[in-house]
Amino acid sequence: MNLFKRFFYYLIGVSFGSIVVYFIWKGKDVSFDYGMDARTLKTIRTKKLHYSEDVKLAMEAIAIDSSAILSILKNGDVDFGKSNQHKKPCPEYSISGKYFEKTIELWIKRCDSIATIEKITVNK
Repeated sequence: MNLFKRFFYYLIGVSFGSIVVYFIWKGKDVSFDYGMDARTLKTIRTKKLHYSEDVKLAMEAIAIDSSAILSILKNGDVDFGKSNQHKKPCPEYSISGKYFEKTIELWIKRCDSIATIEKITVNK
């Protein structure tokens, strides 16, 4: 069997396998959070989210709501240089993201069952 036929059969097998996997996972809520940012953000999103009093006041002052926070926690970037992820018992993370032309930075303290937003800043 020449090389072209082997490559052709390989592509048929990969295509068939991809289609099968697509239909198996289509109805399931599957995510592949393997990066450091993705794992950290997913862990924070699964915790109960609390806002400090300063953050509540700041959110009213800059006119953003909890949907902006959730959007940043879904699509934001964790700055591990600023974060203190080895702090015991609750690591602290700096998360930044864009929301309607604003760059918002969140400081979040992640404990066992609660994630508390400690500080919020907005850069235009």
